[in-house]
Amino acid sequence: MKSRAALAIKAGEKLIIDEVDVSGPKDGEVMVEIKATGICHTDAFTLSGDDPEGAFPAILGHEGAGIVREVGKGVTSLKPGDHVIPLYTAECRECDYCLHPKTNLCQSVRETQGRGVMPNGTSRFSYNGKPVLHYMGCSTFSNYTVLPEVSLAKIRKDAPFDKACYIGCGVTTGVGAVIYTAKAEPDCVAIVFGLGGIGLNVIQGLKMIGAKQIVGVDINPAREATARQFGMTHFVNPNNVKGDLAGYLVEVTGGGADYTFECIGNTDVMRVALESCHKGWGESIIIGVAGAGKEISTRPFQLVTGRSWRGTAFGGARGRTDVPSIVDMYMDGRINIDDLITHKMGLEDINKAFDLMHAGESIRSVVEF
Repeated sequence: MKSRAALAIKAGEKLIIDEVDVSGPKDGEVMVEIKATGICHTDAFTLSGDDPEGAFPAILGHEGAGIVREVGKGVTSLKPGDHVIPLYTAECRECDYCLHPKTNLCQSVRETQGRGVMPNGTSRFSYNGKPVLHYMGCSTFSNYTVLPEVSLAKIRKDAPFDKACYIGCGVTTGVGAVIYTAKAEPDCVAIVFGLGGIGLNVIQGLKMIGAKQIVGVDINPAREATARQFGMTHFVNPNNVKGDLAGYLVEVTGGGADYTFECIGNTDVMRVALESCHKGWGESIIIGVAGAGKEISTRPFQLVTGRSWRGTAFGGARGRTDVPSIVDMYMDGRINIDDLITHKMGLEDINKAFDLMHAGESIRSVVEF
């Protein structure tokens, strides 16, 4: 069948809007009509050419919501008409990783997903007769896409697509880092580095669990008002701090934070985030994705005195299990997504969404099909 899509032909180039061919789902696969997709920094990272796993031509996009239109042989958990969120982190519930209580990093489709193909090693997309690669197992920049059954979370049908799509990455990554990865406690003290879409979701996750002090750190003063709306209690602009930023933050938090969250992908900031933790028990969660070849460092003293570094992917959430619960949180009014969607547009304006992101003028842009 034909599908309108935004194609990434080469790294560093604008997306091309055109029709692609999408073949039907094979065994264990599901065809989804994407109704809305968010534009995430990870898409921009891959499009820039800095992503070591980036491959072209491809259909990007991994933050979507839509409706099941067709299922392949052997699919049992989904049927046509179901509303779903694509998952770039699958949950097969059978592999060693899914059966381990300490990780959400299902490996069932990871190898083929990383190569931009379906589990049987082929693509369901083609353009002008030539194969086009999938992206993060999702490819939500196409009106129709095909995914493995294990890469789809079934959600309630009254959740609006233009909000639910954001739960496919940004909301779950931020809120999940607090409740699933850090397992932060009420009355904790936290510092959030980077007040973009991910950082704001970390903040509202902290507010939801009852953190008593939430310090936001960002060089853009325009982000202070929105961050306070979501629960930030203190704002620090590093450009206004004289001397050591980590030392200053330790002072602001009365000895250091119980938890810090790095939401930028800057290895220098990752070090500051660790060293802003409280001696003895502070934990720093790395959410941001750094460029290829980047390394983090600190003095061993910081670690042997009780601070710890942790990374998180998809906020530690198990997609098929936890994503429906986060949709419920939104529908119950426990988390705010509406105010995070600053721009909505059609597919023909998707390149404008990237421009808004790079200019720092959007929190999240959503494309509606």
